[in-house]
Amino acid sequence: MKWTRIGVAVLAAGLFQAAHAQTDYPGKPIRMVLGFPPGGISDVLARAIGAKMYSAMGQQVLVDNRAGAGTTIASDIVAKAPADGYTLFMQDITTHAINASLYRKLPYDSIRDFTPVALVATTPLMLLVHPSLPARSLKELIALAKSKPGQIVYASSGNGTILHLSMERLKSMAGIDMVHVPYKGSAPAVQALLGGEVAVSFSTMPPALPNVKAGKLRALGVTTARRVAAAPAVPTINEAGLKDYEMVLYSGVIGPAGLPRDIVGKLNAELAKIVNSADFRQTLSTLGADPVTATPEQFATHLRSDIEKLGAIVRAVGAHVD
Repeated sequence: MKWTRIGVAVLAAGLFQAAHAQTDYPGKPIRMVLGFPPGGISDVLARAIGAKMYSAMGQQVLVDNRAGAGTTIASDIVAKAPADGYTLFMQDITTHAINASLYRKLPYDSIRDFTPVALVATTPLMLLVHPSLPARSLKELIALAKSKPGQIVYASSGNGTILHLSMERLKSMAGIDMVHVPYKGSAPAVQALLGGEVAVSFSTMPPALPNVKAGKLRALGVTTARRVAAAPAVPTINEAGLKDYEMVLYSGVIGPAGLPRDIVGKLNAELAKIVNSADFRQTLSTLGADPVTATPEQFATHLRSDIEKLGAIVRAVGAHVD
């Protein structure tokens, strides 16, 4: 009986310490991993959210850019991290919805090995061309590509990323052939376009908008169903000539599998406050992005749905990575 009481006391103390630790979360800096280099939408969002989380929760959020291998390096880091709330992932449509079908074999399961926390934003992509290219509309680009099959070179943020898949879908729908050159992120792809290394690229909004406004690049369309307030003169791809073309980039925060429910709940509540704040919404507006909030359960449903939807597009264009 004496040992039983001691055992119960030890167990109770352990449970109290665990509960106390979770109540006090976060008690140290949080690492926010992302699969892209600085300059793209994921990086901008991670840093903006991190600054807000620091103000609200009293701990720094350290952004850790782990670009490469189509975001699978970053995903694997998070999948194998301790489920304590101190390693989070700013994921997007590439990291889970596309990669689950694009890669024949991944070192993790895109659903089983992660805990959805919160959606934060959706954003369009922008179709860009170098000013030297004699195409001032999507129709002119398609006509030019048809007259020069396999001669126009386009950039993407990496094999299998949303920028790559968006262009492959455009090529398939338009019946054109262009040569793909992958870079390690949207910002490097735009730099290659600015330097004339390539002639065409889809881009996330942060590296695209300043260069379009400065006249350094020409925008031919956006991938969402409606025009973007930050660039109202730019038509949608649908309006520009490819009916039913739509690709929406979403961003959200997830953690490793097994993240405690109270930590998930606390993070979801704080992220909802951030997304609904006036200054954060203004930041999103300048990026052409829309704020999104969802419960962890709604986010989980969204992830599963997008894996099926984007998987169908991956298979349709024949994209795969060994």
